[in-house]
Amino acid sequence: MGSLNHNRSGEMDVFVRVVELGGFSPAARAARMTPSAVSKLIARLEARLGARLLSRSTRQVRLTPEGCAFYERATRILADIEDAERAAGAGEQAVGRVRVNTSASYANHILAPILPAFMAEHPGVTLDIVQTDAVVDLVTERTDVAIRAGPLKSSSLVARKLGETALMIVAAPSYLDRWGEPRSIADLEAHNCLGFGYARAVDGWPLRGNGGTVFVPATGRVQASDGEGLRHLALSGVGLARLAAFTLREDIAVGRLVPVLGNLDTGEREPFHAVYVGQGGPLPSRVRALLDFLAANGRVS
Repeated sequence: MGSLNHNRSGEMDVFVRVVELGGFSPAARAARMTPSAVSKLIARLEARLGARLLSRSTRQVRLTPEGCAFYERATRILADIEDAERAAGAGEQAVGRVRVNTSASYANHILAPILPAFMAEHPGVTLDIVQTDAVVDLVTERTDVAIRAGPLKSSSLVARKLGETALMIVAAPSYLDRWGEPRSIADLEAHNCLGFGYARAVDGWPLRGNGGTVFVPATGRVQASDGEGLRHLALSGVGLARLAAFTLREDIAVGRLVPVLGNLDTGEREPFHAVYVGQGGPLPSRVRALLDFLAANGRVS
């Protein structure tokens, strides 16, 4: 039984290398095998499972739906094995790399200031931080933890809430001097309302109007791919932007940005979550260390 389990973990390791390195040849080099041996191993694995895991072409391999599910489980199992071995030799000390996907806003205003404390507390952990506002697939992007804003869709992901924040419409004094301060929803038609260059769960800015909430399209002449980009555009006097309050407090305090239309605020608050793959099972200590630290120190408000 021990030999069988060892062979299965070895097969998983080779399969994961094929997926992450993009083909049989690079996986063979990494595993010190021949490409034909890797191909035969994958074929045996698929035969035993009774499912096609990889769709092969002359240039690349792609995961089938069954392959995606197996890859997700295999990476978790291999991480658990590695974590168990490290824990046995390091007394449960968190060791290894954690790949984090987060927005530039959270990375700059929340994560960066607390990183020195995390690194001092967990000297064996290294972080690979990818910044984007777009929602990514944690499995295909090999992401351990993602920080996501907004309501969560039901999925196989597990989430830990990191608080919530208000959203504010702001502009630079230079912009308001030139174009005037909007005081009603109708006034926004004459203003450059900066928006995001990708589809969002809510299309437009929700404002309190007669009879209920009115959604004002943010279809100005300039768009950006992330909140920090919009913030810098607003600071430059390009237009109005609606952004998370935690990213704006210092700018407002020193007068770089001015809140507008606060009387029309609907009171909406945007939740933030740290999400990861799994169903509540054991986590590698390196991932658990970061999640616990974020829950204690990385909250938004």
